[in-house]
Amino acid sequence: MHTRHTRAEVPVETTWNLDDLFASEAAWEVEVQAVDQASQAMATYQGLLGTDAATLLACLNAEESLQARLMRVGSFAHLQIAQDGSNPQHQAAMARVSALHARVDTRTSFVDSEILAFPDQQLETFMAAEPGLDDFKVHLNDLAALRPHRLGADTERVLASLGEVLNAPYMIYNRSKSSDLQFAPFTDQAGTVYANSVNGFESNFETHGDTSVRRGAWASFSAGLKAYNHTWSATFATEINKNVAMARLRGYRSTEDFLLQPHKIPRTVYSNILDIIQAELAPHMQRYARLRRRVLDLDQLLYCDIKAPLDPEFNPHVSYEEGCRLILDALAVMGPEYCNFARQTMEQRWVDRADNIGKSSGAFCASPYGVHPYILITWSNTMRNVFTLAHELGHGGHFGLTMQHQRFVNTRPAMPFVEAPSIMNEMLLAQHILGQSQETRLRRSVIMQVLGTYHHNFVTHLLEAELQRQVYALAESGGSITATVLNQRKGQILARFWGDTVHIDDGACMTWMRQPHYYLGLYPYTYSVGLVASTAMLLRVQQEGQPAVQRWLQVLKAGGTQTPLQLMQMAGIDMASPQPIHDAVAYVGRLIDELERSFD
Repeated sequence: MHTRHTRAEVPVETTWNLDDLFASEAAWEVEVQAVDQASQAMATYQGLLGTDAATLLACLNAEESLQARLMRVGSFAHLQIAQDGSNPQHQAAMARVSALHARVDTRTSFVDSEILAFPDQQLETFMAAEPGLDDFKVHLNDLAALRPHRLGADTERVLASLGEVLNAPYMIYNRSKSSDLQFAPFTDQAGTVYANSVNGFESNFETHGDTSVRRGAWASFSAGLKAYNHTWSATFATEINKNVAMARLRGYRSTEDFLLQPHKIPRTVYSNILDIIQAELAPHMQRYARLRRRVLDLDQLLYCDIKAPLDPEFNPHVSYEEGCRLILDALAVMGPEYCNFARQTMEQRWVDRADNIGKSSGAFCASPYGVHPYILITWSNTMRNVFTLAHELGHGGHFGLTMQHQRFVNTRPAMPFVEAPSIMNEMLLAQHILGQSQETRLRRSVIMQVLGTYHHNFVTHLLEAELQRQVYALAESGGSITATVLNQRKGQILARFWGDTVHIDDGACMTWMRQPHYYLGLYPYTYSVGLVASTAMLLRVQQEGQPAVQRWLQVLKAGGTQTPLQLMQMAGIDMASPQPIHDAVAYVGRLIDELERSFD
């Protein structure tokens, strides 16, 4: 039986090097204390922001510097717990950072409150008098948009001090998932025994070509989740009820309006994404499910079979080095600056690709300002890994360029744009491979990888968003959120989408337990926005070539200086219209057409 290694046992070259953040734990400790002291020093500005424009600018500069430093100390703790959440020292460090965030938020809460208390036109007068305030224009405009929903200064200070408590559902979910969740070993049809884990299941067993391995792993995985069904439903319910209470406290019409406020998009874009994709994509995905059942010769397609390879014998081994070369070749169209940054990321231990006990599942890219991106992935020598790494490099390249061209306060765009640069890299990778070969099995393999991306964003995350929409409405009407309710709702959503093509078992009904996105506001639907935008952008690159690429690079450098729709408009995409959504779904249909033909 394959056994998993501890963090100390994995090869160091497969792990990231956090020295660029802090050379040692001692150095981090010194900075934690320094950030704490700097946050206390912010009190020198309290009560004085209305004095003159120079004082306001000095305060905003000090707050920006404080937040950038806080981001770096927080990133160090976050990356450590991601690499090994079972380590008590890492848990303690993360708890300290959470408490530090709460203290910083409390000590700086006066800044927003005092600015919002300015008399009419005073802020405009200050901005006209002090050119340096122009760098904070987006931040100040966003703050002004919150004016109708701000509470009194004392109330805001109390809420800020409760930050650690209010974030507890997310912390509890992540802590228990990385440290406590266990899965029983399982046996395949040949009698081979396998150890199971979240990372092992999601990076290997879920897409395994042997049905007995895939289904055995699924039974083990589902049983492991079931042990936490009621605990995590209570955790999720707490998150939901917290947001409902905050929305009402701040005077929003609905919790969705409250959670969409920082997204800076019209409500119609959110609704169009959810409604159009579910309605128009379902027939294509049901067609894909019927193809899978036929090719795999299964009496019944279970939920754990929907990612099974259609050509399992064609599963080329892709080493990390080979994957990096393939990605760099695919990204060549983006130009030397972008490619050099991608090469650095992959070669200088900015990527953690090991599999060890306690490591966080999935993949992500963290980009602490003033340093460089750090990417987490679990590498298992598959083409899916290559696409995932390209995706995370899209985040890294985006924020790497943004950090070179924007101040900290203007680096991060609103959430609906965040996934577009990462998915764009996946699209370029697929285009590159398909453009190099007409060989049927290779093209089929790559098309399945692309369809995996669409499944991840247009199905998995989109149906997460649909569950959020339903449970928030239920909570607002006074309904209770329990494990039974969540399992039933999730099962109904999946059954409606897949129709009679997929058997929705108890494990499928519990898939709401697999993702942390439910604790990040309305994050799930934004993956679909990013995929719609990147599909549209790929089509423009195919049609226009370098002019489209150059527009895209300018968008990446713009960071958060524009709203998501403005950024997409800069790239030539009109996301205010539903047409890009229709086009993206139609593109999925064409991919499935070719896949079907390859088996005729």
